[in-house]
Amino acid sequence: MISPVSRPKSIATVSLSGTLEDKLEAAAAAGFQGVEIFEADLLGFDGTPREVRRIAEDLGLAIYMFQPFRDFEGLGEAQFQRNLARAERKFDVMAELGTDLLLVCSNIQPHVSTDPARLTHEFHALAERAGARGLRVAYEALAWGAGVKFWRQAWEQVQRVSHPAFGLCLDSFHTLSLGDTLAGIERVPGEKIFFIQLADAPKLSMDVLSWSRHYRNFPGQGDFDLKGFLGAALATGYQGPLSLEIFNDEFRAGPTRPTALDGLRSLIWLEAEAGGAELPPPPALDGFAFVEFAVDGPSGARLGQHLRGLGFARAGAHRSKAVELYRQGEVNIVLNAEPDSAASEHFVLHGASVCALALKVDDAAATLKRAEALLCPTWAERLGPGEHPIPAVREPDGTLLYLVDPGTAEKMWQDDFVLDTAPVPGEGVVIDHVAQALRAGAMDRFVLFYRTLFGLAPEPTVEFADRFGLVRSRTMKNALGSVRIPLNISESPATRTAQFVSAVLGSGVHHIAFAVTDVAEAVGAARARGEALLSVPANYYEDLEARFGFDEAALTAMAKLGLLYDRDVGGEFVHAYLPPFDGRFFFEFLHRAGYGGYGAVNAPIRLAAMAKFAAEPG
Repeated sequence: MISPVSRPKSIATVSLSGTLEDKLEAAAAAGFQGVEIFEADLLGFDGTPREVRRIAEDLGLAIYMFQPFRDFEGLGEAQFQRNLARAERKFDVMAELGTDLLLVCSNIQPHVSTDPARLTHEFHALAERAGARGLRVAYEALAWGAGVKFWRQAWEQVQRVSHPAFGLCLDSFHTLSLGDTLAGIERVPGEKIFFIQLADAPKLSMDVLSWSRHYRNFPGQGDFDLKGFLGAALATGYQGPLSLEIFNDEFRAGPTRPTALDGLRSLIWLEAEAGGAELPPPPALDGFAFVEFAVDGPSGARLGQHLRGLGFARAGAHRSKAVELYRQGEVNIVLNAEPDSAASEHFVLHGASVCALALKVDDAAATLKRAEALLCPTWAERLGPGEHPIPAVREPDGTLLYLVDPGTAEKMWQDDFVLDTAPVPGEGVVIDHVAQALRAGAMDRFVLFYRTLFGLAPEPTVEFADRFGLVRSRTMKNALGSVRIPLNISESPATRTAQFVSAVLGSGVHHIAFAVTDVAEAVGAARARGEALLSVPANYYEDLEARFGFDEAALTAMAKLGLLYDRDVGGEFVHAYLPPFDGRFFFEFLHRAGYGGYGAVNAPIRLAAMAKFAAEPG
């Protein structure tokens, strides 16, 4: 049984951008208890190791380990003696840093000896010298090591050395990147595991060294079984720090403090997932309670007209604020033009855009406690007389996510709004998904946020071509499929995704998809109300005929309304996009009959149709 007591959290300085001082300050500000000092960071520091120790102590940080010490073993007697002398100099540095642990990586030189007796002699000598100075050595198997690449091989070496100053370092990347597990770790005494380093990564087909050096990320951001890895490690009785060692090009270029905060959040979440600590459970989600747009008077009037064209009805107005409610089926759209509010601040920065989403949760108070435990910023709106409070958290870009539980769902409308008595049109209409366009480099941060706080699972990354670059999309989805949030990102500044981010000065919701029972009927009704439709190229429908065998009458009807189609092993998918509102966000009607995707194959068609619409006069 793993004791659910939180262990100290650490991060290797190589995981963050900036100077060594920047990294230490960011780690402390996030709430880490300690750090691993990466040698390259120390070499670039304009001061002594003793000064680094003082800075860390002033910040309340322990220095848990100095690393790495490379290519020590198996290189012949002459080199062995030089390596011992090199180790003594590292021990001197460690004494100044105030750390007692040195990470030694398995040798990667192609001509390294694998003679067990030779290696045992060398490591024992190293351990003797470390122990004589009150220091320890943690031996780590590198996934590309010449002789030792699996943790079991490293453990066998630790057993042969049999010295109290010589133990094992477990690294999740070096184990999981090789398709290995910690099976058998239960035979390792917890006290012989000197350190645990954690990193996730996407599954990639490339050499493991390049994979390691560029694509590691925080737990929860990749595809590795970190829960299984850490659970097995903690079952040994290990009580030491949990540390992050991340090599990632985007992290190195990203803002230091938010990255450090993401790192600590990932460790808090992972430790709880592995049974090593307690965390309030993630909420049960049941869809979107509402979507709120920040508008001013003119844009609010035009967006209201657009919503009416899509079949929404104005269902009421706030009792004391400049806020309107539009409804269709189960969908609630709020237009907020209230001065001196979070929405007005959002409008000043981003123009007419989504400023808040509301998720239906089973218990808002418990979700808020989980958010606080995971270091997610919470928020409360200024309340008017008799107004119902709705707790909220902030997404990484600052967008509000309201938490609406069953006790609040009806009360907030009845208490805060004067509702019309007319029946709500569009029975059965729901929000299928809400897609967000993200700043370059922000994908991992949003994946971590939605996965750790709400328990959403990331679907595989999909790539599709814009006419001016590539767009990557990854959807976060709950088990029931009632909450789907596609996250889209593009490195090219000319794609429509990137242009949206530029237009609204940051990440944001760029389209909302409504599930309807009949897409043709919904689009036809929108056209009858005066809504413009996108013109889909005729070549698209000729291709549909070739791929799926549609008859000419069906294709003609689809082309008339700009309907798009796809099919997978689960079923069929019909959808249609409306032209962007003010060249910004847009809406989609869809119907999925067992289909699991989002029509990514049709994304280039949608982009071409929208480009043509934007270029047309008037």
